[in-house]
Amino acid sequence: MTREEQIRKAYETLHQFVNSLAEAAGENREYADELWERIRCSNGVLRELAYYHDNGSFLGEYKVAGYSLVDILVWQVDHFKAYLDRREEVNRYRQERLFLKSLDILLEMEKDPTPYVAKMSSESGTDIVNG
Repeated sequence: MTREEQIRKAYETLHQFVNSLAEAAGENREYADELWERIRCSNGVLRELAYYHDNGSFLGEYKVAGYSLVDILVWQVDHFKAYLDRREEVNRYRQERLFLKSLDILLEMEKDPTPYVAKMSSESGTDIVNG
Protein backbone atom coordinates (compact mmCIF):
# COMPACT_ATOMS: atom_id res chain seq x y z
CA MET A 1 0.00 0.00 0.00
CA THR A 2 1.42 3.39 -0.98
CA ARG A 3 1.64 6.30 1.44
CA GLU A 4 -1.20 8.07 -0.39
CA GLU A 5 -3.39 4.96 -0.05
CA GLN A 6 -2.57 4.76 3.66
CA ILE A 7 -3.53 8.40 4.15
CA ARG A 8 -6.74 7.96 2.16
CA LYS A 9 -7.62 4.87 4.21
CA ALA A 10 -6.89 6.72 7.48
CA TYR A 11 -9.11 9.62 6.38
CA GLU A 12 -11.92 7.22 5.45
CA THR A 13 -11.63 5.49 8.83
CA LEU A 14 -11.76 8.80 10.71
CA HIS A 15 -14.67 10.04 8.60
CA GLN A 16 -16.60 6.86 9.45
CA PHE A 17 -15.67 7.35 13.10
CA VAL A 18 -17.08 10.89 13.07
CA ASN A 19 -20.25 9.55 11.43
CA SER A 20 -20.66 6.88 14.12
CA LEU A 21 -20.03 9.38 16.92
CA ALA A 22 -22.57 11.75 15.39
CA GLU A 23 -25.15 9.00 15.13
CA ALA A 24 -24.57 8.02 18.77
CA ALA A 25 -24.91 11.70 19.70
CA GLY A 26 -28.24 11.96 17.90
CA GLU A 27 -26.86 14.16 15.12
CA ASN A 28 -27.59 13.69 11.43
CA ARG A 29 -25.24 12.70 8.62
CA GLU A 30 -25.15 16.24 7.25
CA TYR A 31 -23.80 17.50 10.59
CA ALA A 32 -21.18 14.73 10.64
CA ASP A 33 -20.04 15.37 7.09
CA GLU A 34 -19.78 19.14 7.62
CA LEU A 35 -17.84 18.66 10.85
CA TRP A 36 -15.54 16.14 9.17
CA GLU A 37 -14.73 18.57 6.35
CA ARG A 38 -13.75 21.19 8.92
CA ILE A 39 -11.68 18.69 10.93
CA ARG A 40 -9.79 17.62 7.80
CA CYS A 41 -8.66 21.21 7.30
CA SER A 42 -7.13 21.48 10.77
CA ASN A 43 -3.99 19.44 11.40
CA GLY A 44 -4.24 20.00 15.16
CA VAL A 45 -7.87 18.94 15.51
CA LEU A 46 -7.35 16.05 13.08
CA ARG A 47 -4.49 14.78 15.23
CA GLU A 48 -6.64 15.03 18.39
CA LEU A 49 -9.41 13.05 16.69
CA ALA A 50 -6.99 10.40 15.38
CA TYR A 51 -5.46 9.97 18.83
CA TYR A 52 -8.91 9.57 20.42
CA HIS A 53 -9.89 7.05 17.74
CA ASP A 54 -6.71 5.01 18.22
CA ASN A 55 -6.37 5.21 22.01
CA GLY A 56 -9.81 5.98 23.46
CA SER A 57 -8.29 8.84 25.45
CA PHE A 58 -7.43 12.47 24.85
CA LEU A 59 -4.11 13.71 23.52
CA GLY A 60 -4.72 17.29 24.65
CA GLU A 61 -1.62 18.69 22.93
CA TYR A 62 -3.20 21.02 20.39
CA LYS A 63 -4.13 24.37 21.91
CA VAL A 64 -5.84 27.49 20.65
CA ALA A 65 -5.43 30.60 22.80
CA GLY A 66 -4.02 28.35 25.51
CA TYR A 67 -7.01 25.98 25.59
CA SER A 68 -6.83 22.29 24.67
CA LEU A 69 -9.56 19.82 23.79
CA VAL A 70 -9.46 18.61 27.39
CA ASP A 71 -9.96 22.15 28.71
CA ILE A 72 -12.98 22.56 26.45
CA LEU A 73 -14.44 19.23 27.55
CA VAL A 74 -14.04 20.17 31.22
CA TRP A 75 -15.65 23.56 30.59
CA GLN A 76 -18.58 21.92 28.80
CA VAL A 77 -19.17 19.42 31.59
CA ASP A 78 -19.01 22.21 34.14
CA HIS A 79 -21.20 24.45 32.00
CA PHE A 80 -23.85 21.80 31.37
CA LYS A 81 -23.81 19.97 34.69
CA ALA A 82 -27.10 21.57 35.69
CA TYR A 83 -28.68 19.63 32.82
CA LEU A 84 -27.12 16.40 34.04
CA ASP A 85 -29.10 16.73 37.27
CA ARG A 86 -32.34 16.58 35.29
CA ARG A 87 -33.35 13.03 34.50
CA GLU A 88 -35.07 13.95 31.21
CA GLU A 89 -31.98 15.79 29.99
CA VAL A 90 -29.35 13.10 30.63
CA ASN A 91 -29.29 11.80 27.06
CA ARG A 92 -29.07 15.32 25.69
CA TYR A 93 -25.42 15.63 26.76
CA ARG A 94 -23.95 12.24 25.98
CA GLN A 95 -20.21 11.65 25.87
CA GLU A 96 -20.21 11.52 22.07
CA ARG A 97 -22.05 14.81 21.84
CA LEU A 98 -19.71 16.51 24.30
CA PHE A 99 -16.67 15.23 22.38
CA LEU A 100 -17.98 16.34 18.98
CA LYS A 101 -19.02 19.71 20.37
CA SER A 102 -15.54 20.14 21.87
CA LEU A 103 -13.97 19.47 18.47
CA ASP A 104 -16.41 21.95 16.94
CA ILE A 105 -15.55 24.61 19.54
CA LEU A 106 -11.82 24.08 18.99
CA LEU A 107 -12.39 24.58 15.25
CA GLU A 108 -14.41 27.74 15.91
CA MET A 109 -11.68 29.00 18.22
CA GLU A 110 -9.18 28.70 15.36
CA LYS A 111 -11.23 31.40 13.58
CA ASP A 112 -11.87 33.60 16.61
CA PRO A 113 -11.07 32.45 20.14
CA THR A 114 -12.22 35.63 21.87
CA PRO A 115 -15.88 34.71 22.59
CA TYR A 116 -14.96 31.26 23.88
CA VAL A 117 -12.07 32.49 26.00
CA ALA A 118 -14.44 35.03 27.57
CA LYS A 119 -17.04 32.34 28.29
CA MET A 120 -14.56 29.81 29.64
CA SER A 121 -12.92 32.33 31.93
CA SER A 122 -16.20 33.70 33.29
CA GLU A 123 -18.58 30.71 33.45
CA SER A 124 -18.07 28.30 36.28
CA GLY A 125 -21.15 26.12 36.45
CA THR A 126 -23.59 26.10 39.34
CA ASP A 127 -21.44 25.28 42.36
CA ILE A 128 -19.90 28.72 42.72
CA VAL A 129 -21.78 31.94 43.23
CA ASN A 130 -20.09 34.76 41.33
CA GLY A 131 -19.70 37.75 43.60
